[in-house]
Amino acid sequence: MLELYNTVTRQQQPFKPADGKTARVYSCGPTVYDFPHIGNLRTFVLSDILCRYLAYKGWEVRHVMNITDVDDKTISGALTQGVSLSEYTQQYTEYFFDDLETLNIQRAWEYPRATDHIEQMQVLVQTLLDKGHAYEVEGNMYFDISSFPDYGKLSGIQPEELGNRDYSRLNDEYNREEAGDFVLWKAAKPGEPSWDSPWGPGRPGWHIECSVMSMEYLGPTLDIHTGAVDLIFPHHENEIAQSEAATSQQFVRFWLHGEHLIVEGEKMSKSLGNFYTLRDLLEEGYSSQAIRHQLLTAHYRQQLNFTVEGLEQSERAMQRLNTFIERLPKLPLPEGRSEEAAERIEEAQAKFEQVMDDDLNVPGALGVVFELIKQVNTLHDGGELHDQDRTVMLDFLVQADSVLGLMTEQLEAARSDSQADAEIDALVAEREQAREKRDFPRADEIRDQLAAEGIILEDTPAGTIWRRK
Repeated sequence: MLELYNTVTRQQQPFKPADGKTARVYSCGPTVYDFPHIGNLRTFVLSDILCRYLAYKGWEVRHVMNITDVDDKTISGALTQGVSLSEYTQQYTEYFFDDLETLNIQRAWEYPRATDHIEQMQVLVQTLLDKGHAYEVEGNMYFDISSFPDYGKLSGIQPEELGNRDYSRLNDEYNREEAGDFVLWKAAKPGEPSWDSPWGPGRPGWHIECSVMSMEYLGPTLDIHTGAVDLIFPHHENEIAQSEAATSQQFVRFWLHGEHLIVEGEKMSKSLGNFYTLRDLLEEGYSSQAIRHQLLTAHYRQQLNFTVEGLEQSERAMQRLNTFIERLPKLPLPEGRSEEAAERIEEAQAKFEQVMDDDLNVPGALGVVFELIKQVNTLHDGGELHDQDRTVMLDFLVQADSVLGLMTEQLEAARSDSQADAEIDALVAEREQAREKRDFPRADEIRDQLAAEGIILEDTPAGTIWRRK
């Protein structure tokens, strides 16, 4: 049974979708003002692994990831470049999708954009106002955290603590009544994009965007909400408050948070020269396979130290994996099955699911795959690997990779090669039968056909063997 660590309960709990069929998953997506850095990408890979494994377990997955295309950073960037907000954010949205494809991150079910949901955000703000959870100051709408008794249940931060902490990043210039109250709607400023509202022109606050877009597509209660640990407070805490205050229903059943990524033992920073985007790493010659592998080498709730040495190790690991997959269909193997090989593959399948069920232990799952490859190589060297074992091994790798997403292209090529080999074997057997029946024209026709495809036949006392040029 799959168990996930739930941030709100602070323990690992058995998971299944509320309706038993469809997992409704929401992930905080990119703010499209720049290229995603590798810390962002680690969080997106977490969402990818989660959704892949939920599908592996047999559930339908409805995954929604938002695009934040209006906030202080996107507005500042558009003004600096002298272009419209939509033009500015569109280019970085496209770069984001390019990065997803490069890292083999499967597309979500929906990618709603904040600017396409302004009306729904105003409706939610009005609902909170009508229910006594919001108030207005000079065209700015605020959420009154004192009206929500459960505030702090995710982060553990209580309202009375907020005045004693440094909350400079959330206490902006807006004139709220209490330190912890957060903005739902911001009054327009000169030169900035704005939308008409019942409280005057303005734009949405950051927190309201995710509540609206998640509930718009997945309903009032989500099965899982993912994000990085730095979003626990204030963003996710505020999402809970405004969503549950509006609907009087539980907003999220399971909260999953990925830990930070550091680089060479230090916090990633442009000033330190250790700030990397995916494009930076590709330009330095690292493969997308190795980068994805490196992002999977630490459990998602553990800090990942992203290093050049680690990337080089990931390159070597992927080279071993790719070589094995390329070589497997070409091995000359005896017919039938080996009990030893069948047992090893069956054990690996069970162990793979066991470690993944344990809060998505991807490093453990990688270990299972590489250990099995080592065992299969040993079995082959000892003559204990047969042709049917090859098919079962490829099937296992395909299933494992439906979760890991590391070797998709290589496995497709290998299965194609394996199918092609079976077709060649069938033609060689047909030629043998034709020769036994003294149907030499047909035998020569098959030889010529295979030769045209680059297949060389050698007739030996033990039978016909074939090889590629």
